[in-house]
Amino acid sequence: MRIILTFFITLFLAVPAFTAELTSALDQNINAVMTKVIDWRHHFHQFPELSNREYKTQKSIADALTEMGLEPNLDYGITGVTAFIRGQNSGPLIALRADIDGLPVTEQLNLPFSSKEKTTYQGNEIGVMHACGHDAHIAILLGVASFLSQNTDKLNGDIMLIFQPAEEGAPAGEDGGAELMLKQGLFELEKPDAIFGLHVSNFSHGTIMLKPGPAMASAEAFRINIEGKQTHGSRPWEGADPIVAAFNIGTTLQTIVSRRLNLLDSQAVVSIGIMKAGTRNNIIPQHAMLEGTIRTFQDSYADQIRDEIKLIAESVAAAHHATATVDFKIYGGYPVTFNDLELSKKYGPVLKKAADDNYYEALVPRTGAEDFSFFAQQVPGLFFFLGVNPPEAESMPTNHSPYFYIDDAALDNGVKAFISLVEEFAVDFNKTN
Repeated sequence: MRIILTFFITLFLAVPAFTAELTSALDQNINAVMTKVIDWRHHFHQFPELSNREYKTQKSIADALTEMGLEPNLDYGITGVTAFIRGQNSGPLIALRADIDGLPVTEQLNLPFSSKEKTTYQGNEIGVMHACGHDAHIAILLGVASFLSQNTDKLNGDIMLIFQPAEEGAPAGEDGGAELMLKQGLFELEKPDAIFGLHVSNFSHGTIMLKPGPAMASAEAFRINIEGKQTHGSRPWEGADPIVAAFNIGTTLQTIVSRRLNLLDSQAVVSIGIMKAGTRNNIIPQHAMLEGTIRTFQDSYADQIRDEIKLIAESVAAAHHATATVDFKIYGGYPVTFNDLELSKKYGPVLKKAADDNYYEALVPRTGAEDFSFFAQQVPGLFFFLGVNPPEAESMPTNHSPYFYIDDAALDNGVKAFISLVEEFAVDFNKTN
């Protein structure tokens, strides 16, 4: 009996005693952490940069990580930053990701730290704004890094920090974003056991939302070039009008989802976002261009949509004595963002607790897209949303709006969520490995 008892005592002592040390320490230090997070958020909001041009952003992130005693690596992505936090206890390698690029949007908010940045985008002068909340993503992950780097004695395993550029899409002719970082070998030397990411959005203050399985759509851009015959605006019969052809192509494309896809089991969007043609009111030009987006949740429907777009563009153009050519994935494409079902089941309750029960699981996916999807194709991934409306606001402008607003006080639940996921995943990992 004594031998058996000694065996079980030895076994018990050999197994690490997992307690909520990290989350307890965070609760005691959350105000200090959030002071830093808000300062960082305001800085990055004031000085946004477009995709693959985030040079000052990259330097600011690297400087902040260096001050924490970490070693930033600038080798992945054109302007990406990665770093490791090494825990003092055994455990998994967990990747945490934040995107860092802004958008070509002229900010209309009158904040002390509003962006005044300007740039030239597709030939037009326009403002630059963190209109999608990536400034908050950077700040939250830096806050998490700052806290974990000071509490490595409580950290089981290691953390891979990923500050990823060009989530909004690389400029034409360039590679960027998650796909490029992976092509460059980000996960080859050390492959994470899981990856977590978040996105702020315009819903209830501090609420966390998770959609298990397909969470966001695949996305790709297409371009239709229409060639007609230039003529004087007073004699249209002497030319071939590419503008009228473009009008009709754009309208007819809207019948793909409503008339060509099986609406009983398909979800898809086809939208035109750019139309360009002409230089003068009384000249029918030779050329017109349409550019749009395709969103689906199944590859088979994306294939059908491409076939329909090509057929419509070529046929409608021909009916106007013009020609049309179609190019797909002109800026690359994003797969469906898929939340691992096991992670969703296990860690939905963890997110709920981190958000003080302000949590729900969505029943339908979002038609927005995310290149976090590339990471989640390589390792199990979990991507959740954080509501950043002011407490009293039921409705606020959406992401990508020049009026998109983030209530700083809502960001603490993002920090809590990451720390809770890190701690609980390590507990489960060490129990089974």
